[in-house]
Amino acid sequence: MRQVEAVVVERYPRWMRLAYLTLPAKLGRHTRVLRAHRAVQQSLYPASRRAARGEDPLDALRTEVVRRAAGRMLPLPPWVGVWGLRIWPSAEGLDEASQDLAALSAFARAAHVLCRWEGLSEETAARILASAGAPDPVGAVRGGVAVVPQAAAGGDRDAVMYPGHVHTRPADLLLRRTRVRTGWAGLGALALCAAVATASGGGGAPAPVPKAGAPAALAALDPGRLVRVPGRVWSDTGRLDFTAWPARGGRTADRALLTRALATWGTPPAGTAITAAPATATRPPLQSPQLLYAGQPGKGVSVVVLLDADRRLVRYTEHGTARSLDFARTDDANVTTAASLVLRRGSGNAEAGPVVQLLAPWIATAAVRDLGAPATPPRPLPIGADGTVTSQVGSGAGCGMEPALEMASSARIVEKHAFLLADLGGLMPVHLTYTPLPEAAGAVHVRQPREATGKAALERWGREACVLREVDGQAVRSVNLWDFSRADLPEGAGQALWSCVRATHWTGRGDVTVSVRPPGGEPVTAARVPETAACGRFGQHVLAGAVWRAPSGRAYQLAAGSREVAEITASGSVRARATGRTFAAPAAPPGAAPPVLTAHLHSGTSLTALDGASGGRD
Repeated sequence: MRQVEAVVVERYPRWMRLAYLTLPAKLGRHTRVLRAHRAVQQSLYPASRRAARGEDPLDALRTEVVRRAAGRMLPLPPWVGVWGLRIWPSAEGLDEASQDLAALSAFARAAHVLCRWEGLSEETAARILASAGAPDPVGAVRGGVAVVPQAAAGGDRDAVMYPGHVHTRPADLLLRRTRVRTGWAGLGALALCAAVATASGGGGAPAPVPKAGAPAALAALDPGRLVRVPGRVWSDTGRLDFTAWPARGGRTADRALLTRALATWGTPPAGTAITAAPATATRPPLQSPQLLYAGQPGKGVSVVVLLDADRRLVRYTEHGTARSLDFARTDDANVTTAASLVLRRGSGNAEAGPVVQLLAPWIATAAVRDLGAPATPPRPLPIGADGTVTSQVGSGAGCGMEPALEMASSARIVEKHAFLLADLGGLMPVHLTYTPLPEAAGAVHVRQPREATGKAALERWGREACVLREVDGQAVRSVNLWDFSRADLPEGAGQALWSCVRATHWTGRGDVTVSVRPPGGEPVTAARVPETAACGRFGQHVLAGAVWRAPSGRAYQLAAGSREVAEITASGSVRARATGRTFAAPAAPPGAAPPVLTAHLHSGTSLTALDGASGGRD
């Protein structure tokens, strides 16, 4: 109960925003503010029961807040809130956001807040909506993320989008005077009845008024209160992320070091170098964080790694007199994305040089694999008693020569599970996955990414490793390479392979790059689209086009689509039609506008080609 209560108090602005924007705009601002408070406060006890059964407290609260805000609520009596006053949020952007979401269902509005404002992945949002009783959680998420938030763009949205900060004004004063007189008469009658009841022995003690606790900020920075997880928790839990990590390192009992780390986080001294992943707050913790590591990963270097209730990973580093803080998000981390974190990279944070990583306690083996040499066996790395490994990961000199870590999980949690991580400069390495062609042997029904450790996956990543140079290692948690089509090229030039690389951020955002690779040649980029559902779980249909020049010198307009594409049509500067998933026609004359490419799916719906403007939405 206390853990859930602390989360309610610490994140109360966010819970209010979730409830307020989920409630229908037709209720009016005054009623929505009061109902949002009630929805949040009534979520405490049911969320505590869910958490007691092993559910994540954050997810439990999200579920219960959405359930109450999206469901039917009893009308509010007139004395709830501040009687005689009308209240409304001081954040004007909330009204704009409410109007943007007015046409959506309650669960779609909730999905919008969870994905667009809270930064959850679409999969997690759909799971929460399902728990909250949404009849079509996937459809609600799809509808909610389709609305792009305009309010507070580029600013601190947590500060300006808080419906608990309100304006007040008096209601109709004359009407209020009449109601007051009537109310006093009623209260007199009630008092008389109460006196009679008391005299007859029917009275009872008044119910205590609950008091809202305030987070003890100073206590959160006390090294004696740090959360330390027992060493074998990971082997007996259904939740494998950073919360299952024990405290490791040779200085976990060094109170002076821990005090300096927490004090620096609380009030960074002048000269402290601070870096933060996108959309990651650097504010001090509101409750005691969890200690993951305290030790010396290098000569003269001391490092402390902490995890707070908001799933922020914080690395404190001392190197001589220099101090630094690095912040990262770990939303929805799992057995692969919580498998490793970087303690020290080269000299300080230099890109080249030895990299010291701390591995999850469930990692049984680790090895370095050269992506540029997929046929070369990986080179095993010794894992220290404290869970650290040292390698040259992240120091690849060029495209196709990117080293990566291949890890295997302990058989205590899963058998024969190996996966690939690439150090791209962030606090955590990036998980690499692969989705093969639908017609590939044994992959007829494959729709979800698979681990990139098989022969075909390694060969494909060996050819596409250059794309990793464009990935923001601080923001991205996983990169999937999806081969979605193979097409015959004109003039008998062989077959081209179409692929989509999707970089999924810790915030849930996805950026894609679509390319076509002719045999023996360099890939041609067909589209780059930021912030899109394309090539992901909620964007499994894709169409892209590119201009390719044949060995003869002639230019052709090519296009290809995913497995559900039945026909492709070009209009505008190129007019042609092709049945099936691939298309080829003479390209438009130089200087002409690009053609409009449209696909018709077997379901009867249409799909436009991916580009930087449309994103290829249906």
